[in-house]
Amino acid sequence: MAEILTSVTSYFQQLPWLELIAMLLSLAYVILAAKGSLWCWPAAFVSTALYTVIFYDVLLLMDSALNAYYLLMAVYGYWQWSKHSNNNQADNAEITIVSWNLSWHIKISTGLVILAVGLGYLMANYTEAHFPYLDTFTTVFAVFATYLVANKVLENWLYWIVIDLVSIYLYIEKALIPTTVLFVIFVIAACYGYSKWLTLYKKSSIKLQPATSS
Repeated sequence: MAEILTSVTSYFQQLPWLELIAMLLSLAYVILAAKGSLWCWPAAFVSTALYTVIFYDVLLLMDSALNAYYLLMAVYGYWQWSKHSNNNQADNAEITIVSWNLSWHIKISTGLVILAVGLGYLMANYTEAHFPYLDTFTTVFAVFATYLVANKVLENWLYWIVIDLVSIYLYIEKALIPTTVLFVIFVIAACYGYSKWLTLYKKSSIKLQPATSS
């Protein structure tokens, strides 16, 4: 335990300011998204812009490209949420949650798994990537889950819980302790987000039911 605390302390002492800001804003994005706040997207925009540069600088080109995608989705997500918010106040806007049926999720998940296996095969045989299949799995599903967040689909949080749990395993194997701790927080935030959005979804469903005559 003492070694872990020493490792975490040493890591943050040597952490570049840009990376620290990117980490904090990334965490802010997840928490604000869970609360349904439109401000999650500006936080996502800045954090992903920083991570795009950070990962490119250390030649993690796929991660850099993924964050460039997140950057575009932050703009798309802000536009989607602001367009469908119940009022014009960004910090108080209540988003309308939608839910997609299970059969649709099964079909798309099957397609994503096939895609991840194919890309994982290429990564395993033509690159020096570590954990190519698991890493590709998290990337492919993260791309899709981000799209679900932008479109206010309730089940996005279930995807993120699985993605983050797999990521925790990968980061433990790579001895990235601070990042592991961050993703444990992400799992907790995703559980909270699902609970929060489920409540909002049920409330909106009740509002949409026709009034019964007495």
